Amino acid sequence: MIQQITRGIKISVETKFEGSFLKENIPHHAFMYFITIENQSKNVVQLLSRHWKIKEAINRPQYHNGVGVVGKKPVLRSGEIYTYKSGSLITSPMGSMSGTFIMINFSTAKKFNVEVPNFKLNVPYILN
Repeated sequence: MIQQITRGIKISVETKFEGSFLKENIPHHAFMYFITIENQSKNVVQLLSRHWKIKEAINRPQYHNGVGVVGKKPVLRSGEIYTYKSGSLITSPMGSMSGTFIMINFSTAKKFNVEVPNFKLNVPYILN
């Protein structure tokens, strides 16, 4: 598990390799990732949007932006935890993801960035 705390918001990430397949003679590798967001601050916060950078060993980085996570914009009071799962499909057997969650502090009405730590997307057999 990879973890990082930014401004009192703890992000934990776990990944799971789901399998590989060929599509139009190009290998694709599927990964599931589980993200836990824990509000360790004293403030009520809301996740507004996300920005992902997906890097692969043999391709240019991809960037994905969107509102919320998995269709939700969770509100977290002090001490609350929100967990979700999503996935990524890459064509290289080795890659990684990192990102930023844009959040708002309800006490100050100010937006702030929470870093999602870099996590690996490696096909298990490639590391042997």
